[in-house]
Amino acid sequence: MSPRRTPRSDAAPAPLTPRERRRNRVAAVVALVTVWVLLWGSFTWADLVSGLAVAAVVLTVFPLPPVTFTGHVHPPGALRFALRFLLDLVVSSFQVAALAFRIGHTPRSAIIAVPLRVRSDLNLTLTAEALCLVPGSIVIDVDRAAGTLYVHVLGVRDRAEADRFRQSVWQLEARIIAAIGSAAERRLIAASASPPPSA
Repeated sequence: MSPRRTPRSDAAPAPLTPRERRRNRVAAVVALVTVWVLLWGSFTWADLVSGLAVAAVVLTVFPLPPVTFTGHVHPPGALRFALRFLLDLVVSSFQVAALAFRIGHTPRSAIIAVPLRVRSDLNLTLTAEALCLVPGSIVIDVDRAAGTLYVHVLGVRDRAEADRFRQSVWQLEARIIAAIGSAAERRLIAASASPPPSA
């Protein structure tokens, strides 16, 4: 039995097996097609087929560095993530619309550093993608070594609201790990009574 991989390790990572390489390629194709369909804003067979074609070209012409997926999909966690993500989309859309139609009011914004607890490349990518898809926030920089996202957030007026947004990102990270995280990543989230301090 091969040793289990952890999200971060100082030792050199073991080479991927053919099965792991196939699984990672399938995960990359699914992620690229999902982003493609979301960008078009509709789901049709033409969007699906064109997304598969684009994913094939991207992975062939621009091969991605290996991102090891150590977990597996947990249906209850994935369902909770999907439902909460849809709710966040609706609520954030109304909040941004309300800010846009407030006459004579200039909305304030902030750039907030959010250090994540699980510092794997996959978790950084998925958390950043989820944040960028929700109106009102966009990731402008990523510190891969420190596992920190720098997020531009609309409508932040004081430090208390910045702290609340940071807490919401940690809750988003926890939902992502609950949906697709490994046992070690889920234990890490559960053991983190308080998230890491902000930069």
